[in-house]
Amino acid sequence: MLLGPREKRPTVVACGTSILHWRREDKGPLFIGLPPAETDAQIKEYEGIAKEYYERVDRPSLTRLNSVLKDHGVDPLTMPLFEATVAYADIYMQLSVPGFEFPRPMPSSVNFIGALPIIPGQAPIPSWANDLDGKRKVVLVTQGTVANHDFGLVIGPTLAALANEPDILVVATAGGRSVDAIPGPIPENARVAEYLPFEWLLPKVDVLVTNGGYGSVNQALSFGIPVIAAGLTEDKADVNVRIGWSGAGINLQTNNPTLDAIRTAVRTALDTPDCRHNARRLAAEFATYDARAETLRLLRRRPALKSKVA
Repeated sequence: MLLGPREKRPTVVACGTSILHWRREDKGPLFIGLPPAETDAQIKEYEGIAKEYYERVDRPSLTRLNSVLKDHGVDPLTMPLFEATVAYADIYMQLSVPGFEFPRPMPSSVNFIGALPIIPGQAPIPSWANDLDGKRKVVLVTQGTVANHDFGLVIGPTLAALANEPDILVVATAGGRSVDAIPGPIPENARVAEYLPFEWLLPKVDVLVTNGGYGSVNQALSFGIPVIAAGLTEDKADVNVRIGWSGAGINLQTNNPTLDAIRTAVRTALDTPDCRHNARRLAAEFATYDARAETLRLLRRRPALKSKVA
């Protein structure tokens, strides 16, 4: 449909629920967690990586896709599939802010709309709610709802790493799984739940520890919460490299963080001003966006849209 005549299809609106799937000027490919190149040597290195990535990932997927398109009488796609979702959509709504995305030329379809509003009341306030009384710093740890098959990767180690920190209260949400799946004993300074209402919780949180889900990271940053990230699966390497690049947190660059690494990163985020300052800077940028209003504005202008691919 997107590759056919523009006048024969409806307006197509896409939502960017992950990092912006668009090519980088430094040639770094998506999904493998490369920070922006700072030297000519890095750019040359990235070009080599990108060439190998194209041969191993993009070319085989394009070959398969184009064979299917040919069967439907459609001309072949000439750019990587993920880039095409950005380029060919009439409106591409990126659920973040420019300050959390690598700067580069982008198609005219791209519009940042900030963080989606949190729907209230999706989970009950926990019985231990009064324990978040401001006497201790609150560290939230989550593995989201996708890469949460093994709580021994992030949640368990975080509870253990911070168990002896008397000024910290650790809150863990299991993303819908049973809390019984969390390994090891639950420390005295920890509280756990299957789900938690973020509209109630996030204003009370001082640091988020996560494997790097794009939605939860952007929600946390919209509240000015520094992020400690440990995850390399799905899109998480690229989400987490943006955390380190933006200065709004610390990227541990692993799926299996050690207790010392978690403890040191959390204490750094709590005890030094840099991460907090950068997270609050991004929160101020998020505050300039109203996702509901921006979505309506973009949809209302759709009759004037013209097909344009960068």
